[in-house]
Amino acid sequence: MSQTLTHKILARHLASGELKPGADITIAVDQILIEDATGTMAAMQFEMLGVDSIAVPLAVMYVDHNVLQIDDKNMQDHHYLRTFSARYGLRYSPAGHGISHYIHLEHFSRPGQVLVGADSHTSTAGALGMFALGAGGLEVAVAMAGYGFDFVCPAVVGVELTGTLGPNAEAKDVVLELLRRHGVRGGRGKVFEFYGEGLASLSVSARATICNMIIETGAATAVFPSDDQTGAWLRTHGREDQFVPLAADAGATYDDGERLDLSALVPLVALPHSPGNVRPVSELPRTEVVQVCVGSSVNSSYEDLATVAAILKGHTVHPAVQLTVTPGSRQILQTIIASGVYEDLMQAGARMLEPVCGPCVGIGQAPTEGTPSLRTFNRNFPGRSGTAEDAVYLCSPSTAAASALEGAIVDASTVSRGELRPAAPPHPEVHDLHIAGVLPLESRRTIEIERGSNLVPPPQPAPLPADLDARVLIAVGDDISTGDMAPDGAIAMSVWSNIAVCARFMFRRLDPGFHDRALEWGGGIIVGGENYGQGSSREHAALIPLYLGVRVVAAGSYARIHRRNLIAAGIVPLVLPAGAHSSTGQHSSTGQRWVIEGLADAVASGAPSVTARVDGDAELVLGLDFSPAERAVLAAGGLLAQVRTGGRTMLAGDAVVQDDAAGVTPGSAR
Repeated sequence: MSQTLTHKILARHLASGELKPGADITIAVDQILIEDATGTMAAMQFEMLGVDSIAVPLAVMYVDHNVLQIDDKNMQDHHYLRTFSARYGLRYSPAGHGISHYIHLEHFSRPGQVLVGADSHTSTAGALGMFALGAGGLEVAVAMAGYGFDFVCPAVVGVELTGTLGPNAEAKDVVLELLRRHGVRGGRGKVFEFYGEGLASLSVSARATICNMIIETGAATAVFPSDDQTGAWLRTHGREDQFVPLAADAGATYDDGERLDLSALVPLVALPHSPGNVRPVSELPRTEVVQVCVGSSVNSSYEDLATVAAILKGHTVHPAVQLTVTPGSRQILQTIIASGVYEDLMQAGARMLEPVCGPCVGIGQAPTEGTPSLRTFNRNFPGRSGTAEDAVYLCSPSTAAASALEGAIVDASTVSRGELRPAAPPHPEVHDLHIAGVLPLESRRTIEIERGSNLVPPPQPAPLPADLDARVLIAVGDDISTGDMAPDGAIAMSVWSNIAVCARFMFRRLDPGFHDRALEWGGGIIVGGENYGQGSSREHAALIPLYLGVRVVAAGSYARIHRRNLIAAGIVPLVLPAGAHSSTGQHSSTGQRWVIEGLADAVASGAPSVTARVDGDAELVLGLDFSPAERAVLAAGGLLAQVRTGGRTMLAGDAVVQDDAAGVTPGSAR
């Protein structure tokens, strides 16, 4: 039977289950990616599992988020993560070396392998023919300990690419077009797999842009074939021996499909406050900007920065605009210096930032309130920039460069463009030296892990209550992001290692009284709209409610990762019936008392719903839309309790069909 590329990779890593949309599956994992913002929780929960070492071929810890160091909390986290990595066998990339997704693409991503990461944009590695999936920290810790990765098998959408991109359209416009078609909810439960003659013109850097931002549709990930472009990338980075051709079988059947003509694309822009609010640049009224930001975890490759430099060369940035440029890694920084791109950018007036996440997560370069800021980033959720009342637009590097010259949002057809400077040869072997290696196990056992006062183990759930009697703490609207639950920014993110302190920031933008009310009431219920918990994989958005006494969330629908994080934390994500909650999230239901009898039994028994008695009168039927594996986690009192009490089994070494010819055998990184 002909297979999609997605199913080819998953089939060779399948430990249990059936590759059928909606079915529970467990897969073996080749690689783990963790970054510092989510890493402290992931690491502390890994320690709670009681294992002696990682049980996957490769795990890498990257420090790329909390690096501003306005006090000693960031450094405390770094010391902990460095010594944790040394003790348990992870490689460690220090602050300033680069952003996890670009470094991983440069040094570690391999065709046909499975990568699971504690960062939603782990999907970036799909550009090299990997199946790369973002997840919450606890699920990543469990996978890293050798239990495999459990998830619900997604549907596979085949996207046929035809034509080639025109002179002013870029890969960013490809993914913005998909967002225009699907919005931020249309990709839920899906993997986007690309094929077609249009692939040949898309470099790995371009594919990385698409894979990085595809999750803003709600999708699990995206996958590109391993082809000539893949081989060229691996040769450039000294890893040509890791190349294997991989593609869907001829005649493979997809669960759904669509076609995208690259030659028909025009420059697009996502308007505030959603990546799915996409319009052609040409249809915007004149929109003046005071800030343009290029780079960060997407569009910070050499190709992207050289494109910006080719437009800016010989010109200076508009006097009313601040332009910042962030390389994706130290290797890219070295390359733009050697090629002259750095000089072109600097002479045009760009502020050159170090290769860290920075303004993408509101750490530095916060824009003026209410004034348009144009960015090549992947998200423009309210407040993510560090300014509560921001107005962030998303675009391609070409559009960013042209707009920086004009002082208003325009596409690159309005300005002249020079030739791209050829890239100087990278030196991956030099930069690989900055990523700490792995010591022998006996040596690792003697390492003492450094734990500062900022490192506080996360709360653990009690068993599910038989009955629930609680009040509604807050009612919010549609598309609420995890950034409203565990906010971005230097101050809030510096305490992500301490859930009790982090909790003070939950819903602060929406309702400053939420935290104190939750403590005063001894917990309660959160009510949400559609696509509740979109965005970042940060499990803090589930651990904070747990700390505050929340055991039930009720929403119209959920984003994939946040829903799984709630389940892992022992919080029941109930489904509201259609029309039960207004899309505007009016707070009229705050304070309502809900009584749900038989909650624990309903979850464990497979019941499709429970009934809440609201204020002692009205009845509200709430869906229990869980797979059998998810019910088992909730019944056990959360994922950590399930593993620690023997409810999960470690995968045997031969759990995966290993096939060297297909490039899917778990193996070494370099």
